[in-house]
Amino acid sequence: MREELSSTDLLKKVRKIEIRSRALSHQIFAGEYHSAFKGRGMAFSEVREYQYGDDVRNMDWNVTARLRSPYVKVFEEERELTVVLLVDISRSGLFGTVGMTKRELVAEIAAVIAFSAIINNDKVGALFFSDHVEEFIPPKKGRGHLLHIIREILEIKPQSSGTDIGGALRYLTNAIKKKCTTFLLSDMIDALPDGSPRYEDALKVAVNRHDLGIIEVYDPREQSIPSVGLVHVKDGESGDSAWVNTSSRKVREAYSAWFGGLRDREKKLFNKYQIDSVRIATDEDYVKGLMTFFERR
Repeated sequence: MREELSSTDLLKKVRKIEIRSRALSHQIFAGEYHSAFKGRGMAFSEVREYQYGDDVRNMDWNVTARLRSPYVKVFEEERELTVVLLVDISRSGLFGTVGMTKRELVAEIAAVIAFSAIINNDKVGALFFSDHVEEFIPPKKGRGHLLHIIREILEIKPQSSGTDIGGALRYLTNAIKKKCTTFLLSDMIDALPDGSPRYEDALKVAVNRHDLGIIEVYDPREQSIPSVGLVHVKDGESGDSAWVNTSSRKVREAYSAWFGGLRDREKKLFNKYQIDSVRIATDEDYVKGLMTFFERR
């Protein structure tokens, strides 16, 4: 299923994102992206005779024994990366009270990262997920391939409404065998009743195989409930609805405590596995957040 967008409207949106993303990638992010991700992988190049100062850990003992002279392995920086965008398209992404929806923010950030990768001659792929993998686009190069990914970000409508971050991470580790640079773009709201992240086991495996970074998007209104009286609310993913008395201080404090606990557990999890992450709100310019994210690496 797809959202009801005319071809003309879709092309306009794609073109708008392309123009902004291309400009940002060339003017701001290209250098930051290169310094943050290039050289994170080393590939075997050749074997040569040992020279004073060489790291003995690179000794090639088989060649040394065969030629009866010390030889070392030489490695060089991998110039080409494989970048995979894990894009959360669950229905919670349609929420937005200021600026733009979370899904729109994810689309722009994903486009900027993808353009930055293309500028550096890297392959780019995308995995779209809800509570299951909705679509996987294998990594390739080229502007046409990139625009295809952006069109899917804007146009794809999930067949399911829930969120399963762990399932997306497991699919990634099975689909991409060689180490890749992965960006998980999500609101990261996927927890057990006690607030513990449901995806820890899958995250642990993925971070050991790939270079994983997390870009978390959120709407400011998600963090607390305003006092506006009796309100009818509906969960965009489960479909459950209820009346909530937002005038009650206990109700507001309970929600804030739950949301704060969710973020605290998430932060501890990222620190535990040494995962680079950044949180970006729908009412702020994401440029600063991305710059901070890249510089932190």
